[in-house]
Amino acid sequence: MSNPSLNKVFLVGRLTRDPELRYTPSGQAVTTFGLAVNREYTTREGKKEDDTCFVNIVSWGRQAELCSEYLRRGHLVLIEGRLKYRTWETAEKEKRASLEVYLENIQFLERPTGEAGSDREEIKDDETES
Repeated sequence: MSNPSLNKVFLVGRLTRDPELRYTPSGQAVTTFGLAVNREYTTREGKKEDDTCFVNIVSWGRQAELCSEYLRRGHLVLIEGRLKYRTWETAEKEKRASLEVYLENIQFLERPTGEAGSDREEIKDDETES
């Protein structure tokens, strides 16, 4: 019997940079972009404070191409995905690590200024990289 587990993330935030599209040596599209997720809270002293979490998002396949085509810095989106922890070594033999969200579904929560279409569009993942 396997141990039950769940790896699911839902985030609402704004893109911090335009999506960057590239292709793997095998030809699969991969897009990365940053997302800022804000939280407002009140301190014990009654002062309003903001806390911003910056998250790296990774999308694969056709969904990656669509994100690159339609998303821009500042767009408000809802992200559904899973956490992925990566480690690697630089050319200088330094160890690096990153916790990322691998995109499964995305919804545009507002229409960018000057663009036609519905306020809420969804791009579902059909080819997620493992």
